[in-house]
Amino acid sequence: MSTFWSWYVTLLTVGTLLALFWLVFATRKGEAHKNETEQTMGHSFDGIEEYDNPLPKWWFMLFIGTLIFAVGYLVLYPGLGNWKGVLPGYEGGWTQVAQWQREVDQADELYGPIFAKYAAMPLEEVAKDQQALKMGGRMFATYCAVCHGSDAKGSAGFPNLADSHWRWGGEPATVKATILNGRMAMMPAWAQVIGEEGVQQVAAYVRHDLAGLSLPADKSFDLQQGAQLFANNCQACHGAAGTGMAMLGAPDLTKPAGWIYGSSLVQLQQTIRHGRNGQMPAQEQYLGNDKVHLLAAYVLSLSQNTPSITEVAAK
Repeated sequence: MSTFWSWYVTLLTVGTLLALFWLVFATRKGEAHKNETEQTMGHSFDGIEEYDNPLPKWWFMLFIGTLIFAVGYLVLYPGLGNWKGVLPGYEGGWTQVAQWQREVDQADELYGPIFAKYAAMPLEEVAKDQQALKMGGRMFATYCAVCHGSDAKGSAGFPNLADSHWRWGGEPATVKATILNGRMAMMPAWAQVIGEEGVQQVAAYVRHDLAGLSLPADKSFDLQQGAQLFANNCQACHGAAGTGMAMLGAPDLTKPAGWIYGSSLVQLQQTIRHGRNGQMPAQEQYLGNDKVHLLAAYVLSLSQNTPSITEVAAK
């Protein structure tokens, strides 16, 4: 802020406060000689009249208290142009960012050694530690439940973390890498390549021959054509047997429980026809390695028949 505007804001603010102080006391002085009276102001609203009496003392003191608070606030915090305030501990002036950083630093100082202790342990051991699971459960509820659900069983487009299906691999190091760095996967749209007829046949082939699920009895499908189209267009990512490829995030098509967009024939057709795009945001910049280590251990515990979130929190 330039010097001109700094002085402009300062003088305008201070002038307003001084004017309010004068107005409150001047009004009070003018009413001090009055006693309570039955005399009214001479106007009526729906039969209700206003008495011509002084402002009650408690009301007057509230005005004074508000003005004193305003002065104290403007001394401690920024508010008068370029004035930084004299609040202790904020040499550069108080800001909400500085306040947030101060609270984060205090929390890191208090809890940092605890996170560091667990970060030095293998993930498999941390996943068996009840205290670690409680901490991991609270972190999961804060950072992960909005997408994966409070029970970690996911929803449409978000994987179930409480089962044994891992799109990118379920090894401890892989799970941690997923949380740290995030993931991004894309299923291209195939309608323009194989046509609507091809979409119908490939979806039927995947559902029936690969996943072992039934097809509608009132419709006929050319599963051989679907298999050929799959071999020509899909096996590069999903594999010849449809078992997927973890390095690409391509799901195993033989296990419909792991299909995050649904396993019905209509849902499969929609996926093949229009494609899918999914992104798991990286958490390293928000949580850091030590917290992610603890969170990864908790996520691992969900698929290892360990106590649920509710059970752990109740202990």
